[in-house]
This record gives sequence, C-alpha cells and structure tokens, in this order.
Amino acid sequence: MRARFGVPLGITAVGAAGLAYAAGFEARSFRLRRLTVPVLPRGMRPLRVLQLSDIHMVSGQRKKRAWLQSLAGLRPDFIVNTGDNLSDPDGVPEVVDALGPLMEFPGVYVFGSNDYYGPKLRNPARYLLEKAQGRHGLNGNAPAVGAVHNPWENLRDAFDAAGWVGLSNTRGRLKLDGYELAFTGLDDPHIKRDRYEEVAGGPETGADLSLAVVHAPYLRTLDAFTADGYPLILAGHTHGGQLCIPFYGALVTNCDLDTDRVKGLSTHRADGKVSYLHVSAGCGTNRYTPVRFACPPEATLLTLTARD
Repeated sequence: MRARFGVPLGITAVGAAGLAYAAGFEARSFRLRRLTVPVLPRGMRPLRVLQLSDIHMVSGQRKKRAWLQSLAGLRPDFIVNTGDNLSDPDGVPEVVDALGPLMEFPGVYVFGSNDYYGPKLRNPARYLLEKAQGRHGLNGNAPAVGAVHNPWENLRDAFDAAGWVGLSNTRGRLKLDGYELAFTGLDDPHIKRDRYEEVAGGPETGADLSLAVVHAPYLRTLDAFTADGYPLILAGHTHGGQLCIPFYGALVTNCDLDTDRVKGLSTHRADGKVSYLHVSAGCGTNRYTPVRFACPPEATLLTLTARD
C-alpha cells in the first residue's frame, strides 16, 4: 500500500506546501528594489523616482497598506504610478489610504485595465495558451462581456486632488527644484485604449528630462516611444511573470514582451535608437490568483543619474 500510494501522496504534499508558501508568505513578502539609470543631462543632480505598479488592492489587505505607507520614508523626488491599483470595486478608499503619505510628493500616473474593470475568475493555464497563440488582452481576443466596472473616476479625482498628473494619452509636466520634467503617457494598450498618435512627436523642447509612461509594455508602444527618442520608459502589468520557475524565470508576460524583460531594467531598440525600459513586477495580484512564486511583490526606487 505504501509503495503504491507513496509517490502521489508525496507530490500532493509538495504541491500543497508550494501553494501555501506562494499564497501565505511570498505574496505578502514585500520588497524594495534599487536601481540606477544614467539618463539625465550632464550637470543635473540625481533624481530619486519611486515606481509603484499593480497594487491590485482588495479590501482588508492591511499589511500591503502599511508597507505602501512606509515607503514615504524614502523621501523620493517624485512618484510614478503605472496602474492597476484596484482588484476590488470597493478598494478605492483603501488605495487612497495606502498612498496617502506618498501623495505628499509630486507624482504622475496612468491607469491599467484593472482600474477600469474588475477581474474575472479564469484558468491560469489560459495565459500559456494565449502566449502560444499570440493573443493577449483584447489584442486578438474577443471583447470582454459582463465585466464589472470599477469606480476609477473616484481614484482619478483623488490623485488629481493631490496634484498628481494624469497621463492617459496625454502629456504632463512637473517642476522640481528648478528643473522641468516632461512626461508622455498612454492609456492601457492591454485593452486597446492607447492612442499614440495623440502624443507623438518625441521629448518636449525646453524640458530638462522627458520620460515615457505606460501600464502594459506592448511592443508597439515601446517601439513608438523609442523611435521618438525617449531615454527611459516605465511600465508594469506583467507581475514579473507572477509564477516563475527558480533558475529559469517567467513563463508568460501577459503581453507580447519577451520573458527575458518581464521585470527590471533592460533596453529596447527601434529605428536605430535605444531606450532604457523598466518593468515593475508590481506589489499585488489578481484577487482570484493571490499567489506569487519566485517573484516577490515589489516597488522600485530608481536613481536617475547623468548619462555617461
């Protein structure tokens, strides 16, 4: 009897232990990554940028709220929020509470699909199938039917009241210590809300630095930003793969970006030009798949320094 059932029981035990770790520990093991990116003009002082992404707030996530509030102690020069703040229609007050101390700093933001629509229960294996078929989000898939609409307008109003600059298919500026920072943003490409033609033209003249911001790092947006000459593109959406294989990495990105660049700092090339690309792995998960494995939740403090 032991020989017959020992292996299946062992596999089941290992699987249960892995699930308990992924849901009970790693999904709440919040980290701060620190990176340096040489994109500033010579003579400009370093700037410290805190990038937040994919918070996916669900009511009752006290540890996540407390960790986000604690990040204000970093005293960043400005905040970049790359979207998907919600995973619960009732989560807006808790997002605002979590980000309250950070909204004392200058900031910019774009929204992701989960800010607009509530998540739906789906088989995680569909991400692998969609990758194999080249279908991601609404880019090749049928439009969503019966989606729950999140109160994103309330979130927008709270960010705007704090002085954060919305960048959904538009441009915006921040002034910091006499420096003029320009931003060009897109609405979420994952649900085909991006309208690059409305912001095309490249970095703004007269600005000390121009940055590009988008939620989902689809190649069409990265190509457009890079060809237009932006030195740095900030994005989120991928969750870093969320469920990764140790010593191998991510299996999917949930967009057409390759898995080698699913998170962290890399470069992107288009039309003979090169941009830095930073993709945040984010600090949350879809409420129906609250697990992470070999991919802890994160925020990133990027120190922008002078170009070589």
